[in-house]
Amino acid sequence: MQGGAARDENKDVNMFSRPRKKALFTVSAAAVAGTIVAAVVAPSSKAGEPAGRVGAESAGDRLFPKLGNGGYDAGSYDVKFDYRPSTPKMDATVTMRATARQDLSRFSLDSAGQEIKSVSVQGARADFHTSNEKLTITPKSPVRKGQTFSVRTDYRADRSKNLPNPSWPSGVRYPMKHWVPTEDGFALMGQPDRAHLFFPGNDHPSDKARFTFRISTPKNLQAAANGSLISRRTAGDRTTYTFRTRHPIPTHVVQVAVGKYREVKQRGPHGLSIHSYVPADQYAQLKPVVGKTPAQVAWLEKEIGRPFPFEAYGMLAVKSPYNGVALETATLSTFSSLGLNRPAGQVEPVMAHELVHQYFGDAVSVRSWDDMWISEGHAHYYQKRYEAARGFSKIEEDMRTLYEHDAKERQESGPAGKLTSPSAVMFNTNAPGALMLHGLRNQVGDWTFRRIEQSFFDRYRNKAASTQDYIDVANKVSGRDLAPYIKSWLYDAKTPPMPGHPDWKSKP
Repeated sequence: MQGGAARDENKDVNMFSRPRKKALFTVSAAAVAGTIVAAVVAPSSKAGEPAGRVGAESAGDRLFPKLGNGGYDAGSYDVKFDYRPSTPKMDATVTMRATARQDLSRFSLDSAGQEIKSVSVQGARADFHTSNEKLTITPKSPVRKGQTFSVRTDYRADRSKNLPNPSWPSGVRYPMKHWVPTEDGFALMGQPDRAHLFFPGNDHPSDKARFTFRISTPKNLQAAANGSLISRRTAGDRTTYTFRTRHPIPTHVVQVAVGKYREVKQRGPHGLSIHSYVPADQYAQLKPVVGKTPAQVAWLEKEIGRPFPFEAYGMLAVKSPYNGVALETATLSTFSSLGLNRPAGQVEPVMAHELVHQYFGDAVSVRSWDDMWISEGHAHYYQKRYEAARGFSKIEEDMRTLYEHDAKERQESGPAGKLTSPSAVMFNTNAPGALMLHGLRNQVGDWTFRRIEQSFFDRYRNKAASTQDYIDVANKVSGRDLAPYIKSWLYDAKTPPMPGHPDWKSKP
């Protein structure tokens, strides 16, 4: 995620103003060791419930301890929305296909703000109940370890139910809308843990999945979503759009939008399909802005040394302030159309930031929210390199400014790898992560740094990675023990020295 005007002291910049943002959310790198958390043995079966094991109702995340579920690995979601402009309520269905990691007599999904109508497992009606943002399901027959199974949930989504994150600090006004309203439709903003307002699922970034979205709208409106448009079918006054991702993505970067959009079609490097969506009445103003995307993709492919990781890319310009930020929704980065009408030196860096996230954050997702520097640190670092390449700024000056503010950031929100509040995860990991990467490059040199980045990306593409995973790759590629250096930036209470710049000082 990124705000709209470049900001050195925090991860994201507000697209409409320059005041300092406080961190929004946080997660722990220490708790989640793999995609799925071990299940627990049911202490006793309820009357009529098959004997067996119960999937855990948490992914074990330090900052979001109630988020995620165990006992299975989600493979895909098929989500249907029936959008009617006259009501915030939408009839909806989601079918999750998953693989059981254990015998399951009962398991759960994250779910909030929905009216659950029915649930079936493998086509058979299942018992269910909802409590504390969990949809707990008891299948008619236990699911066996290793079995691939389907879970269909029929429900009613309610776009008026913008329930706040339960981990948000008490007494602090919750600033986000996750069902984002527009004058002619809506868009989504699920980061960090609100995608389960949109559909029941395993809403933790460690459990990535492929997505299909089927959106029915009045025929005068356009739908947009992650992936590629597979079909568009009109019957009477309704049109159904089907989008599908080829690669797995984490739930917090899903996007579905409905409105009066006009497409901008382009080709990127290697014939990459670039489809952007802008408000129809802003097409003339925004076409030149989104037209910069192919060149940005080409620059980043050369900078990282790897082709764009998804089958398609594009920009979605939402006719809304969009909470004052931009978001790395996979294959289709989301921006406020208002924020895109700014000078190139303010807009292009934000575009580059969200583009970098397609590699780090989306293609390589975080194992836990304490690993968020992998996503935000990379996005901020390569954004700064892009700004320098375009002549908007000088990277050494930018890094020095970030360094000067680091001590204050640590005092307020803790180190990037162990933030003191979940409200910091979206905004207080990019500067320390970018500084660590900059210092790492200074230590090992350009060639070795690029090999570390490429090896890490290659190994964890389409997977989730932790801080320790990055350290292991860096050590192996460099032939050095870089753990003390990397950990000092991510876990120490005080700002570490910057390699190559002993004169830099961080101001408390």
